[in-house]
Amino acid sequence: METTVTDVLVVGAGPTGLVASALLAKYGIDSVTVTKHEDTALSPRAHIVNQRSVEIFRELGVEDEVMRVGTPIRALGNNVWATSFAGPELARLRAWGTGPERRGEYLAASPCELVNAPQHLLEPVLLSGARKAGADIRFGHELGEFTEYPDHVLATVRDHGEGTEYRVQARYVIGADGGRSLTAKQAGIGYEDESGVLNWAANVWLEADLTEYCAHRPAALYWIYRPGDGFHCTTWICVRPWTEWVMAVVFPEQHEEPPVLDHETALAYARGMIGDPAVDVRVKSVNTWSVGQALAGEFRKGRVLLAGDSAHRHPPPNGLGSNTGMQDAHNLAWKLAMVVQGHAGDELLDSYHTERKETGRVVVDSVMRSLRNLTPLAEAFGFAPGRSEEETWARIAELSADTTRGRERRRELREAVELQHHQYNCHGVECGLPYTGGALVHDDGLPPREPSAGERLRFRASTRPGSPVPHAWLEHLGTPLSTVDVVGNGVFTLVTGIGGQPWVRAADQVARALGTPITTAVVGYQQQYHDVYGHWAALREIDDTGCLLVRPDRYVAWRRHRLTADPAGDLAVAVKTVLGKEDDGRR
Repeated sequence: METTVTDVLVVGAGPTGLVASALLAKYGIDSVTVTKHEDTALSPRAHIVNQRSVEIFRELGVEDEVMRVGTPIRALGNNVWATSFAGPELARLRAWGTGPERRGEYLAASPCELVNAPQHLLEPVLLSGARKAGADIRFGHELGEFTEYPDHVLATVRDHGEGTEYRVQARYVIGADGGRSLTAKQAGIGYEDESGVLNWAANVWLEADLTEYCAHRPAALYWIYRPGDGFHCTTWICVRPWTEWVMAVVFPEQHEEPPVLDHETALAYARGMIGDPAVDVRVKSVNTWSVGQALAGEFRKGRVLLAGDSAHRHPPPNGLGSNTGMQDAHNLAWKLAMVVQGHAGDELLDSYHTERKETGRVVVDSVMRSLRNLTPLAEAFGFAPGRSEEETWARIAELSADTTRGRERRRELREAVELQHHQYNCHGVECGLPYTGGALVHDDGLPPREPSAGERLRFRASTRPGSPVPHAWLEHLGTPLSTVDVVGNGVFTLVTGIGGQPWVRAADQVARALGTPITTAVVGYQQQYHDVYGHWAALREIDDTGCLLVRPDRYVAWRRHRLTADPAGDLAVAVKTVLGKEDDGRR
């Protein structure tokens, strides 16, 4: 049997696997990606892409193409609840940072904007970018069994097109093969807080021109609550404004097996939720899926590392699923590159588990909170289990009554809508809460405190180790660019300011001594990167003569508030500590 030898075997070619493949290729790491599927996603599925993920696309050179195939969130800025598209509207919320009270926060956090990029449109862009970077991605190639040895993993792969099998010998395996991960199962990785199937749902991909009902209240999501309906509610996801949709139907009853929703029944539901018999509806496909949650007990076990849905699964609220997976890949790819290229010890990969499991737990907790917050919203509208259609309409009418109870109901509704910010404007979680441990050196050896609920909701830029580097607009040789563009790209970057030249020399010395590439950036007034607006000075939290050591994934690994007596020695200790090399004990 033929054997292919590579550095990394990536199992799965959804958004997580494709980003991992692209980044590994960009960083000069040989990898082979296999997936049992014959092509990229055939239906929309995941769609919201947040700012941190778009920053990854920016690094890969595909940001503009993603924005072209998707729709900027600023054009879909509402979240709408209604009894039908043509019927009474129940509530509306500015979402994803498009409201005046949150827009500045989102603009200040990143040079990139959110985009609605349905998965069947996003994946081909990622695939093209990965292959341009040199990635070897094989569709219709299914992982069989694998065995782990002390220095490699040996896997059997079946090529369905040729009907043959071959072996792949890899130093490491990334399991990005989804919620029923064969990689996790074979590695013996179990799951915590596994709920099983909470509900079944069906995605109905359809075409219907709803311009009349949507153009004046553009939204990525329309939630339809029909009085007397046997379903909780149905979410309409905009694929193409305002003619292409995914109607996500959640079945409230428990079913042992996936319920069947045929095209004829789906068409009837769709027409009822639109509420206008003159609208032509065409069902393109119906796919059933399960709603549940789980978190892998280990994100790393030996030479196997899990990412995306293989590592963490949760219901759709907050739009964090594929985003978290792609950000897993960004965290992992540079670490694998450092280990494979000999710049870091194998222990660096343990930090992937430390950092991303912490993130996965926060994400799962946030999503489950959002689900719980839907109950007071439905109650505020006037919906309740077993309530008749007539009584529900009466409760809805009461919301506009000039009565004491009407005023109470409107207050309750405002409070219930306010809770939805934790789903639709949860910027702190979207942008990445600081890591509290992992490949970083805490200030004064002390870990940061746990973020509060308010910090989960609102992003606060910081240069504390474990935080994503703050975004500030700079100018370089007459070209505007972000601090996000100055760092990353597979290497460490030392950032300093006026009077910080000793750090620049130290970075060169340490890079040569350790064999680890470190680029430098002097940011300040009329410096290499001109802080033309003075925003970096306001955000950096260090003196002009201080420095930041920024990781290849643009997270701050270490900082010094001002110039020290031994910059080269201090920097060397920090780099060794972060990379898992020998350490002389200094911090």
